[in-house]
Amino acid sequence: MTEAQPILEVLPRDISAYRQGNTGIDYVHRFESGKPGPKVLINALTHGNEICGMVAAAHLLDTNVRPLIGTLTVSFAHVEAYDAFDPVKPFDNRQIVHNLNRVWSDEWLDGPEDSPELRRARALRPIVKDADHILDIHSTSQDVVPFWVYPDFERNARVAMAIGLPPVHLVMPSGLGSGTPLIQHGLHAGADAPGAAMVVECGQHFRQSAADLATEVALRFLAHFGLIERAGAVAPAAPQRRFELLQTHMIKFEDFRFVRPFVGFETFAQGELIATQGPEEIRSPCDGCTIFMPAQRAIVGREAVYLTRPLQD
Repeated sequence: MTEAQPILEVLPRDISAYRQGNTGIDYVHRFESGKPGPKVLINALTHGNEICGMVAAAHLLDTNVRPLIGTLTVSFAHVEAYDAFDPVKPFDNRQIVHNLNRVWSDEWLDGPEDSPELRRARALRPIVKDADHILDIHSTSQDVVPFWVYPDFERNARVAMAIGLPPVHLVMPSGLGSGTPLIQHGLHAGADAPGAAMVVECGQHFRQSAADLATEVALRFLAHFGLIERAGAVAPAAPQRRFELLQTHMIKFEDFRFVRPFVGFETFAQGELIATQGPEEIRSPCDGCTIFMPAQRAIVGREAVYLTRPLQD
């Protein structure tokens, strides 16, 4: 399993000018309207090579977007990984030690381990905890259609449907199954959460279209909650497709192999073989099983693939 060299339409740029925020936390900027309203967090660079989030967050700061009500917080999360980008190895700076989007449980954050990701998560913890609504901007290794990822609560589905794009939704009834993501930290994990907390996967990391979509979704997210007024923020009439996460498979052995090259959104009949590793076989649990984010490299300890089924709403 090898990752093909992508077309690098959008590259990292120096973001050191954003380091000095106003929260006491590097690369975190907060703007208060002085009027009652929700606290909204736009988070970028949870993974170092997800450049589209950087573009969207920088756009909000560069164009002086300010909330009409409530509070807007803009965060560049994993700048240390972002700064390690190498165009010859553009996938290698996703993380340094841990996956920053799997360590948001109290067990990890209050535990004894140390890493760049844990230090950053601990620094960002009060910002995430304080937010009512969270948009965490991500992108994908493969050039697939963009999609939402969110816990299976009506509050999240309602926001995604209202924003209208991307029109594909990956719904998690029981979490990711491979750790705790930022959008499920603390109260955001439960039915009594203060508001919506969602990931938007904007397309391939280095595509201009991913950067454009990330910026558009961020603006629509803010408009949805009344923090900005924006003409043209009406959802398009695209049909919405929702998928339920059934299984998350991890890479346990270096000999992990898919039965053929996949990019994502391939479908399988019940029992059809999808991958092998060591003595294990990964087979489709149902007819119409659709895979999301198949791994491009066999790195032990990382996710191999998400198995889903389409939801009929």
